[in-house]
Amino acid sequence: MEKELYDSYIEILREELLPAMGCTEPIAVALAAATARDTLGALPDRITLLVSGNIVKNVKSVVVPHTGGLKGLAASVAAGIIAGNADKKLEVIADVTPEQIPQIKEYLEKTPCTITESNSGCIFDIEIRVFCGEHSAAVRIAGHHTNIVRIEKDGTVLFYIDYQDSFSENTACGQSRKKADRNLLTVENIVHFADEVDLSLIHDTIHRQIAYNTAIAEEGLRNAYGAQIGRILLSSYGDGVQNRAKAMAAAGSDARMNGCELPVVINSGSGNQGMTASLPVIVYAKELGATEELLHRALVIANLVTIHLKTGIGRLSAYCGATSAGCGAGAGITYLYGGRFREISHTIVNAIAINSGVICDGAKASCAAKIASSVEAGLLGMQMFLHGSQFKDGDGIVTKGVENTIRNVGELAREGMKETDREIIHLMLQKIG
Repeated sequence: MEKELYDSYIEILREELLPAMGCTEPIAVALAAATARDTLGALPDRITLLVSGNIVKNVKSVVVPHTGGLKGLAASVAAGIIAGNADKKLEVIADVTPEQIPQIKEYLEKTPCTITESNSGCIFDIEIRVFCGEHSAAVRIAGHHTNIVRIEKDGTVLFYIDYQDSFSENTACGQSRKKADRNLLTVENIVHFADEVDLSLIHDTIHRQIAYNTAIAEEGLRNAYGAQIGRILLSSYGDGVQNRAKAMAAAGSDARMNGCELPVVINSGSGNQGMTASLPVIVYAKELGATEELLHRALVIANLVTIHLKTGIGRLSAYCGATSAGCGAGAGITYLYGGRFREISHTIVNAIAINSGVICDGAKASCAAKIASSVEAGLLGMQMFLHGSQFKDGDGIVTKGVENTIRNVGELAREGMKETDREIIHLMLQKIG
């Protein structure tokens, strides 16, 4: 591969495969709150929060870790203000002490927090303003989870980044900090990169993903989190590798959506997508007796294919992100079996045809079941090709060439499902909080 392309792919993995504690949208709210508190230099006595509909949707029903089971935007704000460490970014509330948990609840009950849905048009938008007496501070995060674009204190702008008010992943609102260009991703180049990459350059990144995501999945299988999809899969359908792959990914989501205090390594801003892309590949690698090197290269495939699909879809959408990650997992498992560009391309296209159109109606317990379905689609996509079967040009949104089909998915999710997204938010959010 050309050095520029090679270096960009390494940087994409490093930028995307980050550790996070809790569902990333409430954590982004907590990060904004902690930053605002630090800027104010005092404990706020009142708060206003302005957030886009997709933020409301993804925070409404998920448990915020280290809060004693609290849910919602106001709980995320209170956790960030009372116990947040803004320097830790997506692990902002990872170090909450037992003494602080009742303090978070007390602060939430006593402190006025006005929450309003933003009409800025930016899909990912969080703006918090905190007050103490006559003093105030404000923080805005836009575009992605840690992208602080403005900080104010007492009406004076302390920090500001200009950004393009666009809503594709390529020029997403708030993405003005220079990042590796995701448009450079293609399936063919991803396979070449996985074959050639010096694994020592990304060993820590991939090893951390294996360790963190395996640990939370095992925790989800041990204990009764949420709807217990992972546990139900194992008890109902046995211990075969295909079922274990689905169960592990689902169990990680069971735990994470329902307050588990273990971190995950995310993909495309999402812990659910990070687990969906990685855990089935890890399960299959163990079943096949794969070397660590082969596992790491297969995870490179799974993660980059997921990112490639999500780039066109956008960071937040009405299109369930687990679907893309299930395609990524199928691609990674195909690589474990010796498949390369041709086999991986057909696996992706088949999986896209099976599950595209699954809606995202926010982060919550049922995400685990959608993850299981997405992993199944990825595995079926692989098995179809192994058995000489495939979906072809003209079958629905499938068109000739894997890149063209991926492009169709992006257009469907980003443009075609805008009205779907608005209706989902309307149905879900009769009450913001």
